[in-house]
Amino acid sequence: MCSSDLTASILIVDDEEKLRNLLTRIIRLEGFITEEAADLQSARKKLENFQPDIILCDVKLPDGTGIEFVEEIRKTLPFVEVILLTAYGNIPDGVQAIKNGAFDYITKGDDNNKIIPLLYRAAEKRALSKRVQQLEKQLGIQQSFEKILGNSPSIKQAIFLARKVAPSDVTILLTGETGTGKEVFAQAIHGESLRKNKNFIAVNCAAISKELLESELFGYKAGAFTGANKDHKGLFEEAHGGTLFLDEIGEMPLALQAKLLRILENGEYIRVGDTKTRKADVRIIAATHRDLQEDIKANLFREDLFYRIAAINIHLPSLRERVEDIEIMTKHFIQLFAAKINRPAPTLSKDFLFALQKHEWRGNIRELKNIIERSVLLNDTGTLEASSLPFYHATNEPATLSAFDLASAEKLHIQKVLNYTKGNKTEAAKLLNIALTTLYRKLEEYKIR
Repeated sequence: MCSSDLTASILIVDDEEKLRNLLTRIIRLEGFITEEAADLQSARKKLENFQPDIILCDVKLPDGTGIEFVEEIRKTLPFVEVILLTAYGNIPDGVQAIKNGAFDYITKGDDNNKIIPLLYRAAEKRALSKRVQQLEKQLGIQQSFEKILGNSPSIKQAIFLARKVAPSDVTILLTGETGTGKEVFAQAIHGESLRKNKNFIAVNCAAISKELLESELFGYKAGAFTGANKDHKGLFEEAHGGTLFLDEIGEMPLALQAKLLRILENGEYIRVGDTKTRKADVRIIAATHRDLQEDIKANLFREDLFYRIAAINIHLPSLRERVEDIEIMTKHFIQLFAAKINRPAPTLSKDFLFALQKHEWRGNIRELKNIIERSVLLNDTGTLEASSLPFYHATNEPATLSAFDLASAEKLHIQKVLNYTKGNKTEAAKLLNIALTTLYRKLEEYKIR
């Protein structure tokens, strides 16, 4: 795809008026459509009526940071690409920006000549994303458990339990860190349920303001509030007969939790501003990264609602707990993103894979996917090298492992297997494929209790 074929809209967010105006002139000369905002509040207001393909945003703004804004955009406008600009580039900020989902992070002045080529690459990625979205809708592609990658015991156990309860109408609570694939699991459960031919609707409770969440869930009657010019169906009504996925349910305000409890108990709800009771036949799958038991103690979450949504609790492991699955995921993502941009899949080098396996992955699968997409898109050599990773340091090079490194890895692996078997050493020895006496010797050697 050549640059002249690309038309993209760009929102420029910077509090320096002269720089903002200069960027606007330069970018418009390339044929892009632009809008401007001086701070995050103005940017949010602009986004109500302007849907950009790319956001070019300063890191330090009067009312917040661009790094936090990236995370916000990822939740509300997941397909918009964000490029961050900073006057004071530093590695921790750059790493956090990429983790949060930024397309790239560049320094003002030093990297001015990179802005236009970077915008074209971001526009190309956005155009391809749109095309893939359209194709997926046309083909009716559904998620299934076959789409969930990994052979680690922890992910296999989660899949086994999810598959077992999928055909029922039981309410399910998915727990785990952000980015562990809770929505993919929810879609897979729906896909193997008796409701698979009906709607699957997902809503992120953290991405919608408390004031709007109730009307989004239950709908509203004309005249209920300013701007409510006609009756509006809520998500429960849209999901009738199907599945409603309530992501980040721990962020739901207490007053709304009571109304959710009512619909879970008897299927009844009332639109905002109405008096008529309505019914909805909906299966609920909820998800959270929070510890709801602790939230109950702090009076932030209703105990009766917790037991209602957690009839079945499925915990999704973090990527740190399933390091052995990183290779298969990486190879899959390389093939996927190479196909999107019509290029041969680059070769995966040992040092690249080693660096991925050593990384902490606080953003889990979402972070890994973003890193691989960025790496494939920016690769020009045909081989993915560790030095191209934003978190790479020379000390990460896979030199010959010392005995201490191997012992640490073995100790960590044994601890993970014991956690998985809930301390059952006989079962742990079977999974490790070693004799029980060998396991006891290693427990003594590594002082594992």
